[in-house]
Amino acid sequence: MANTETDTKKISSLAEQIMSLAHDDILMHLRFFDMALSQLRRKERLNMGCFATDGQTLFYDPVYVLKCYRENPKYVARVYLHMLLHCIFFHSFQYDKLETDNWDMAADIAVENVIIDMQLPGVTLEQDGDAVRKLKILREDIGPLTAERIYRYFRHNPMTPGEKKDLQRLFCRDIHSLWKPAEQLEITQEQWKKISERVKADLKSFTKAKSGAETLQKNLEETTRDRYDYSEILRRFTVMGEDITVNDEEFDYIYYTYGLEHYGNLPLIEPLEYKETNKVREFVIAIDTSASCRGPIVKAFLQKTYSILKGSENFFHKINVHIIQCDNEVQSDTKITCDDDFETFMKYGKLNGFGATDFRPVFRYVEQLREQGEFENLKGLIYFTDGYGIYPERMPDYQVIFAFLDEDENRSPVPPWSMKVILESDALEEEENRKGENPE
Repeated sequence: MANTETDTKKISSLAEQIMSLAHDDILMHLRFFDMALSQLRRKERLNMGCFATDGQTLFYDPVYVLKCYRENPKYVARVYLHMLLHCIFFHSFQYDKLETDNWDMAADIAVENVIIDMQLPGVTLEQDGDAVRKLKILREDIGPLTAERIYRYFRHNPMTPGEKKDLQRLFCRDIHSLWKPAEQLEITQEQWKKISERVKADLKSFTKAKSGAETLQKNLEETTRDRYDYSEILRRFTVMGEDITVNDEEFDYIYYTYGLEHYGNLPLIEPLEYKETNKVREFVIAIDTSASCRGPIVKAFLQKTYSILKGSENFFHKINVHIIQCDNEVQSDTKITCDDDFETFMKYGKLNGFGATDFRPVFRYVEQLREQGEFENLKGLIYFTDGYGIYPERMPDYQVIFAFLDEDENRSPVPPWSMKVILESDALEEEENRKGENPE
């Protein structure tokens, strides 16, 4: 018994030394991970037979650590870095919202792609050559290999059992069962975001002369960029107006029913027919018809915008929405006053133009419509575009949103008087495909 306890303690001590060496090796080569490494504590878990993290603790089986280290001393540092990147990219915090099999594989491929591109001598593995060839094929089909993009690819292109087994051999290092939401984590997603922002800032100064930093940078940009609540932004376009409905806040039912009971058909108080509500009445949706804004993408954007507004009851009973198509000049203007108008446009409408982009003609055209009395109280305009065009200099007296397709650091900044929102083309197409598969 004593020998067993002694052996257990010895194994535990050796495993902790190996994990500590792996930690130090990562820190020595990747100093910009210092804060992330300090936040991810280590804890042994006997008889687990694997590595795992829940987003705040790195769990390891001491016996398994020694086994892996004996077979390949570099493997432990590789797994350590693998799990650290899962945390930096917030992979565990989205687990309950996605298809777990696809997300497991997408997250593993994303972090292994980053590690391989870094070309760190202390974490290279024999099968990395096969992994590089597979990553090249995936990159040709997907583009930048972030977990989100890989996940969407696997949803549209399901893995066969053979493909899944091969991908697991090349990219899987840990188990993700602990990614399921815990009651309370000491390190929240918001805290990991701050850590990731720090890594992104430090990365620029530490890796100027090193190769492989681009892939890490791309994943960090995807991880840390602001996500926009499109529904919330559209609420900025609401206006105060009268809607024909009983105003429950100002109507007393007691007096009303008392009068009917005691005085026949004479209520003591009449209900107020009108109340003020925040609903969209007049709105402009401008569509950039340059070549980069493809038909299916435009259709998906329009459907999404209209559905959000209708779903949140933001329209009046009577609406006045203009869908204006423009490249370097206004090509068409479709007036929408009801659901039938919108459905007709979606079914039969065509995109016109495909020339260069100039945002100014739309704003001039809208002013002409206002002068002609087409709008009584235009609240806002949302311009769906790739972002490469000439902005107007003058600030209009209504709110403006420029909705861009995907993040692009080469775009010029929007005017200070406008807002911007980033919409992902893959996500829009996915929503449109789901709608086509499940029509209402």
